[in-house]
Amino acid sequence: MKKEKYEELLLEVAGLTEGETDEIANMANVAAAIHAKFGFHWVGFYRVLPTPDGNDQELVLGPFQGPVACTRIAYGRGVCGTAWKEGRTLIVPDVDQFPGHIACSALSRSEIVIPIFREGKVWGELDIDSAETDTFDAVDEKYLTQILTPLTR
Repeated sequence: MKKEKYEELLLEVAGLTEGETDEIANMANVAAAIHAKFGFHWVGFYRVLPTPDGNDQELVLGPFQGPVACTRIAYGRGVCGTAWKEGRTLIVPDVDQFPGHIACSALSRSEIVIPIFREGKVWGELDIDSAETDTFDAVDEKYLTQILTPLTR
């Protein structure tokens, strides 16, 4: 059932993003489409941007669906910061077991974070939280990575 939902979602996202060059618009529609299809607790994006003082970079909240979220996340901090630092997808079956997890919402129980690359560097991430443990697996990673293709250009 999950695989079929993702296959439908791939077609929906292709239609939503076709010809659209604005990355914020595409992130907003992708987050909304994933949230509507699966009903996850939180679906959203973070972008790698300069810190306010311009001396470093951090993850800054982008378009999302769900309750309010952490606005800025440091490199290497929490699940999102760790996925950025390691440059790889992180699937966390139980966020309470992840060292340094940032609890933006007490209702989040499991999480998947997929870095988005441009020119070999992480420029953003898709972050999805579930209100249940053990929600995400390799099927989610495979399809969500494909869904992010329009954002890697």
